[in-house]
Amino acid sequence: MASMAYEPHPPAVPNWLNKGDNSWQMTASTLVGMQSMPGLVILYASIVKKKWAVNSAFMALYAFAAVLICWVLLCYRMAFGDELFPFWGKGAPALGQKYLIRQAVVPESTHYRRNGSVETPKSEPLYPMATLVYFQFNFAAITMILLAGSVIGRMNIRAWMAFVPLWLVFSYTVGAFSLWGGGFLYHWGVIDYSGGYVIHLSSGIAGFTAAYWVGPRLKSDRERFPPNNVLLMLAGAGLLWMGWSGFNGGAPYAANITASVAVLNTNICAATSLLVWTSLDVVFFGKPSVIGAIQGMMTGLVCITPGAGVVQSWAAIVMGILSGSIPWFTMMILHKKSIWLQKVDDTLGVFHTHAVAGILGGLLTGLLAEPTLCSIVLPVSGSRGAFYGKNGGTQFLKQIVGALFVIGWNLISTTIILLVIKIFMPLRMPDNELLIGDDAVHGEEAYALWGDGEKYDPTRHGSIFGAAELTPYDYGNGAARGVTINL
Repeated sequence: MASMAYEPHPPAVPNWLNKGDNSWQMTASTLVGMQSMPGLVILYASIVKKKWAVNSAFMALYAFAAVLICWVLLCYRMAFGDELFPFWGKGAPALGQKYLIRQAVVPESTHYRRNGSVETPKSEPLYPMATLVYFQFNFAAITMILLAGSVIGRMNIRAWMAFVPLWLVFSYTVGAFSLWGGGFLYHWGVIDYSGGYVIHLSSGIAGFTAAYWVGPRLKSDRERFPPNNVLLMLAGAGLLWMGWSGFNGGAPYAANITASVAVLNTNICAATSLLVWTSLDVVFFGKPSVIGAIQGMMTGLVCITPGAGVVQSWAAIVMGILSGSIPWFTMMILHKKSIWLQKVDDTLGVFHTHAVAGILGGLLTGLLAEPTLCSIVLPVSGSRGAFYGKNGGTQFLKQIVGALFVIGWNLISTTIILLVIKIFMPLRMPDNELLIGDDAVHGEEAYALWGDGEKYDPTRHGSIFGAAELTPYDYGNGAARGVTINL
């Protein structure tokens, strides 16, 4: 049976299939999926207070599964299917065998000149629809999970379970179709190479909006919210960073030169941003912070995303310097001085790491997008950043308008969705659950370690020495307690 894969044209290898592109796209899909599961699940579980580890991980885990089912039932074709409105596609299932094994296509991506002639043919990657559906699902899933970072530690889990499919349908699909699926911003020429606007700006704005409507954590949690496992937090962050090569490397829909440039630029910008953020921590606070380094890594990854395949590598360093400093300033200085920002309890600072870094990357792309790289991957010919003259200033204006659309739509849609959910259930957990955390919400705790408020009882736990008898021995008030082993 294995030899069939190498016959001239067996049924599983139609003439249009490029095995290399298909292999890379499925690999990229897996890398992006690993950013969420297990990457962000681990990161969220470890970056929060111990009492919220299970709840935070569960919110991410649930979102990943729920988004997939909604995606194949309805949402993929709302984001990448036939046009219903200039900003929205017609929803339909992506489940049938005939649909999934045919050549992938984004039907509304044909770009026309003003005289009606075709300027750029529609996007038809050389692999089946099933590959494209799964690749784009992972982008939708991570957007939802990033949004969760704003409301962990207090959002009613039932409200979250209702919010996920509604936000996917009425918010994410609109941004995806408008900027990627052949909507009005796509054809106008707004550059969002791999989701600086569709994913990061939208999740940052929607998360901040949701945090406002859900309400704050308990005062004690807001004042002290240390991570429960710094080393595990680094493991989650590492999966996020490494997975970003699939995030930006898979965006051209092919294993081509743009993918190579994008992967290199992604890592350059992330490393630069991490170093700048860490340096600022040392200068202003006297010591480097692991959490700060992770925040800097993340802002670098977010900032490069809208332009990863269309900027030069020196520009990636420039973007890294700015993404390591501007979001640092808004989070560490501006946020602490702004009464308005402090009124909203954005648990993990998603507004700063994703909304601020996302719009920064989009605007910098409008300045630094290189014409030759743009001509390889963008549908609108002549696209270029303002730095390269000609119509570059117009491109910068387009980037501003695109950002304003994403911000406005997410503010309105997120608000409406949450107010509707609020009619049926509270958005915030009751105070008694907030006080206890995971055990009250899920009946589970993250760590089952002996000594966590429990005394060793040999009648319950047994003996580690077989026939040995462990006898508690009290050395008095305030002294150490131990066990005497009687053999």
